[in-house]
This record gives sequence, C-alpha cells and structure tokens, in this order.
Amino acid sequence: MAIHQSKAQKETVGRVMHEFKHGELKTSRGKKVKNPKQAIAIGLHEAGASKYESKEKNRQNLKRTKARERRGATEKDRSERGSGREATRSQLYEEAKRRNIAGRSKMNKHELERALH
Repeated sequence: MAIHQSKAQKETVGRVMHEFKHGELKTSRGKKVKNPKQAIAIGLHEAGASKYESKEKNRQNLKRTKARERRGATEKDRSERGSGREATRSQLYEEAKRRNIAGRSKMNKHELERALH
C-alpha cells in the first residue's frame, strides 16, 4: 500500500536526498550518511511521512522541519552560503544587484539578507 505525500513532504524528502547525493547529509550524531536507505529513512522522518510513527508525531516532525527550512538551518542552506562563512555586505549587495532588488543601495547587511531570502 503506497503512502501519498503532500507537496511539502515531497519537497522535504527531495531536499534530504539532494543533501545525501552531495555528501552533506549527517546523522543526529554528526556522522556523514553513506547508506541510501538510511538517507531515505531520514527524509521520510523529517517529512513526517514515516510509517513507523504516529500521525501526531509525523505532524510534529514536518512542522519542525519546515520551521528549520524557513530559518535556513538545513545543510543545503549552509553550503549555499559558502562553506560556513558568512557573506559580507558587499557580496550580498552584488547578489541583490544581480537579482535587481529595488532599494538595495540604502539597505544594511541584515536588510539585504532578508531581501535575498
């Protein structure tokens, strides 16, 4: 019997599998995940689509994961920012210029970060 996933769940599983493919997925203990079946299990757990958890626990897992994604606290977000280094205001300004964000010249670093995310 196939379990149907919502769009949000599919996106979360896709993100986790992307992290696995690029060697960025880690266990809760910080070890790199090398087994594709373990990566799938982590993705289903984070997406709240695990058949081994209750409906309530699955709802909580999806809610927590989506909050992490909004905050930009996933490995994918960290790697996009550049090896854990924080972007400078000039780097953010150049990205805003590339994306043609209005009012970028008057924005400070924090405002540029918010505009870009």
